[in-house]
Amino acid sequence: MRRLCIIPARGGSKRLPRKNVADFLGRPIIAWTIEAALTTKLFDRVLVSTDDAEIADTGRKYGGEVQMRDPALATDEVHVPQVCRGVLSREREQGRNYDVLCCLYATAPLRTADDIAAVVGMIDPPRCNFAIAVTNFAHYPFQALRENADGTLEPVWPEHYMTSGESLGRLRAGNGSTYAASVPAFLDKLSFSGPGMRGYYMPAIRSVDIDFAEELEIAQIFGRHLGMDRRRA
Repeated sequence: MRRLCIIPARGGSKRLPRKNVADFLGRPIIAWTIEAALTTKLFDRVLVSTDDAEIADTGRKYGGEVQMRDPALATDEVHVPQVCRGVLSREREQGRNYDVLCCLYATAPLRTADDIAAVVGMIDPPRCNFAIAVTNFAHYPFQALRENADGTLEPVWPEHYMTSGESLGRLRAGNGSTYAASVPAFLDKLSFSGPGMRGYYMPAIRSVDIDFAEELEIAQIFGRHLGMDRRRA
């Protein structure tokens, strides 16, 4: 079974500029994801998809291969599944076809090689075509509040706002780190979710997806607690 790992990492991040190459415990944040993917020894290729020269150089430095992204796929309007479809198309043009696709976000450096292997290992067509890493909801979804222009707050789902959390059963949320799918099912749905999707649970301490500066600080605290600062390159 041929497996492709894609690490999407464009240069134009808005909420935390240059987040994909931000320093994380002594090395660029993307380096941790490349290292974890390579450590699994599951993938025929570990490809960084980027539009940015610095990210490309960093990806190669830490052992990844790089596919420079078409500018049309590097805008805010383009979603990651579209990027992955583009990578698969270019790979196919070069005679490389795959059975399983894994997408890893560079901004989840606390995720381990074992976590990746567990998610990828769930893919077993036709019984399981989609798998993602999940964690517990920090807050029940029906507690979401919308902030209005005048600073007031209102429930997004007012009819459910006071619903007891216990009545909802066990809820999981994708933790933004690790996605896998059989390639035919992914291309059919253009999504990493679909019928029969399975979830691999990761604890909160390894489930930080970094989009803001405070999340980077929190992740570094967790990383030191996990001993990541003692194995810097």
